[in-house]
Amino acid sequence: MIIVNVKDNESVDRALKRFKKKFERTGVLKELRSRTFFEKPSVSKRKQKERAKYKQQLFANDNY
Repeated sequence: MIIVNVKDNESVDRALKRFKKKFERTGVLKELRSRTFFEKPSVSKRKQKERAKYKQQLFANDNY
């Protein structure tokens, strides 16, 4: 459960923004979307490898 304490003289918009940030960090929405349909383990592993390869290429290009 996410708790956001509203401080004195703090606007509701600011508190809502902090709540949204905390909610996003928990990863609940991301997990919910991933569970909407079944994905075979081999497909998920392949996607993970592709993401890792892409990230490595980004960092390799960034260093030069």
